[in-house]
Amino acid sequence: MQAPSGPMTAPPLQALLADGTLAGEWVLDPRASSIQLSNRSLAGLARVKGVFREVSGNGTVGADGEISGTVTVAAASVDTRNTRRDTHLRSADFFDSASHPDITFTADGIRAAGQGAAVTGVLTVRGRTRPLSFEAAASVHGDGEIRLDAGVHINRGDFGLTWNLLGLVSMHNTITVHAVFVRR
Repeated sequence: MQAPSGPMTAPPLQALLADGTLAGEWVLDPRASSIQLSNRSLAGLARVKGVFREVSGNGTVGADGEISGTVTVAAASVDTRNTRRDTHLRSADFFDSASHPDITFTADGIRAAGQGAAVTGVLTVRGRTRPLSFEAAASVHGDGEIRLDAGVHINRGDFGLTWNLLGLVSMHNTITVHAVFVRR
């Protein structure tokens, strides 16, 4: 059975998982994927945006439709187009990329929900692991791609990223994920 192209609704996703169409090993395509971050600074007046330039990952879809996987970003690959800010983000004040080179999300469950998927797992930043759940748009494309798109809201303080000069940097961040997986 060939996977349909275009966005999936919950019933087709469930059907593709149940009939084994998507079973197998998948790998993240780093050229087609992106992990971006945004934060408000200066009491909400300025938005800071960035991207992680190094991302990798893999996933497994079992014959029973169970899904698991991992996405890893290199903390030192953060790029906000401001060298001074990027150096500070890599420092011990924020990501401490010298001691904690990777930021990792490990999915332990992905199930069809609404027009996409409900994703559950754990996020590890600076050696601190916290549960994380979010909704993602999911699509399967006939050329052998699975795409997951999500906006994930996190509080950086949960991961020990508490530096905040004069209280001008928001503790709330949005991570925008565009993950493209291809068959291994």
